[in-house]
Amino acid sequence: MKIINQLKKKDLLNKKVLVRVDFNVPIKAGKVADGFRLEQSLPTIEYLLKNGARVILASHLGDAGKKSLAPVAKYLSKYFGVKLVKKFSDPKFNLYLAAGQVVLLENIRQHEGEKKNDPDFAKKLASLADIYVNDAFSVSHRAHASVSAVTKYLPSYAGLLFDKELKNLSLALKPKKPFVVILGGIKFQTKIPLIKKFLKTADQIFIGGALANSFFKAQGQDVGNSIVDSDVSYIKPFLKNVRRPVRLGRIILPLDTIKNKKNQIVDIGPKSIEEIKKLTKNAKLILWNGPMGWFEQGAKKGTLETVKIVAGARGFSIVGGGDTLSAIAELGLSKTSPRLVGLGPKINFVSTAGGAMLDFLATGTLPGIKALK
Repeated sequence: MKIINQLKKKDLLNKKVLVRVDFNVPIKAGKVADGFRLEQSLPTIEYLLKNGARVILASHLGDAGKKSLAPVAKYLSKYFGVKLVKKFSDPKFNLYLAAGQVVLLENIRQHEGEKKNDPDFAKKLASLADIYVNDAFSVSHRAHASVSAVTKYLPSYAGLLFDKELKNLSLALKPKKPFVVILGGIKFQTKIPLIKKFLKTADQIFIGGALANSFFKAQGQDVGNSIVDSDVSYIKPFLKNVRRPVRLGRIILPLDTIKNKKNQIVDIGPKSIEEIKKLTKNAKLILWNGPMGWFEQGAKKGTLETVKIVAGARGFSIVGGGDTLSAIAELGLSKTSPRLVGLGPKINFVSTAGGAMLDFLATGTLPGIKALK
């Protein structure tokens, strides 16, 4: 797989470069509420501009393609000149690509051919540029036209963020030992392949958040009105791994939980937080995806304390997942982004990916990776 920094100024000068980015960020009151993903792609964009390329950015926003990327264009304008182009057929398209300017295509999912990985739409995209760059690792688990099919029609490269994601997440495929995995969040079904994989390679897997509720239910425990899967039969094969004392490949569940007035489990308790501290103390690699509690409803303590523990651990730490990133941003404990850097200990690598991170760790590849190869 070729990386964009293998191309120098002589290769990029005046070349039109189509860059697939993931600018699917939260928009509130018409403004970007969290620019983490945008900022992570800045090194790729700046590298291309510095070497004289004319940059065309493509991204989606939301699933249906109805939202406008106008707030994103406004956010990016503090870094470089940006023109939002609503139609490929805009007669001034090339004029917008002056030196130091960037064109941002309107929401790529407004085109029916995008999600269908339609070759005709991919050809139309490719006709805009001389070179293609995928800097959207976080959407590369989708075989969409701007991720997959477009590579058939242009010389194709991975962006700097894509390369960074791939190199850091790959550390968990052949992990240094002891290796500890922490999984949280709601959608257990999406994490089944990951748990199966890491039962073979991880020393311990701590499961928190609503995922733990489904385990509790499968064990026959009363979970009250907690968020839980209606059918937990698929969890039962994993129950034989839920034991103490901890040995290779064993699953650890919260030792205590916090409930709200509606009899819902909303967070892990202090004993569980101490257990995470013990598990990660001597780990050489720590992988964490998903919050430990109902973060968006204010049950943050378990997740915030886990951030501090993981950031302070001696081992290399890899973290991903939306609410998990919000917790890191709240505490400022990341080495990955200048925006997230605070004082004291740090998370070593913060992934921009959610589903793509899980799919890559479970299978070792993604449609977007295969397309670039």
